Amino acid sequence: MPEGDTVWRAARLLDRALSGHDLVATDFRVPQHATADLAGGRVLETVSRGKHLLTRVTHDTGRWTLHTHLKMEGAWRVLGLDQRWPRPPHQARVVLTTATDRAVGFSLGIVELLPTDDEESVVGHVGPDLLGPDWDEAEALVRLTADPDRPVVEALLDQRNLAGIGNMYAAELCFVAGLHPLAPVSAAPDLRRVVRRAKQMLDLNKERAVQSTTGNLRERERMWVYRRDRSPCRRCGAPVRVAMRGPAERERATYWCPRCQPEPTTGLSPSA
Repeated sequence: MPEGDTVWRAARLLDRALSGHDLVATDFRVPQHATADLAGGRVLETVSRGKHLLTRVTHDTGRWTLHTHLKMEGAWRVLGLDQRWPRPPHQARVVLTTATDRAVGFSLGIVELLPTDDEESVVGHVGPDLLGPDWDEAEALVRLTADPDRPVVEALLDQRNLAGIGNMYAAELCFVAGLHPLAPVSAAPDLRRVVRRAKQMLDLNKERAVQSTTGNLRERERMWVYRRDRSPCRRCGAPVRVAMRGPAERERATYWCPRCQPEPTTGLSPSA
């Protein structure tokens, strides 16, 4: 699932291409909105809220928000009117057309059209956004520490605590903090530092397409442990470990270095 900085860039892409422009055609290729038509409406803005995208449109019928979520495979692309689509047409879920451009949302995990006044019904549960104007470090810490026995990786991934961290950042943050991902939140010696490092990582990466937590942009050198289960730890040389956690439909890979991040006394059975 895309990280918060990826979603932030998608919002900026749509905002730059669509905001202030009138829609000459719209096509919502999902059953619940198949008959919706916002042609003639003007796009006001697109913003991100954690991993959610909100495109706001004013129309004769009112003010509407297109709520989309990339999930695992989704992507937004802005194309010229005559430009070839980078994915097959059957993967398109939303097409928004202005006089000069066409924004196509491919394989979107969520597509909802709702009155703008009802936005909180779909994003009201989201915690402070690491890249948003609502960022509140103190509130994020309160939410993270509400369950001190919860594994720290789960607490970081919970978008209700703070928004924008996915599998990659969760693994990398645990590594730089020297925390085993299954250690309880209460075991973190300085959770505030972890949160500040999360903010720093997303801020640094939001302006570039190639993400890195190490400062090195070379292939295979960008991450400390994430997806390095077939490579040694960049710090100590020990084999990086990986384990799958969660229900089958939402299973996630957890990565860590067994030497730099000592295993807690209880937790998962790791696999190499």
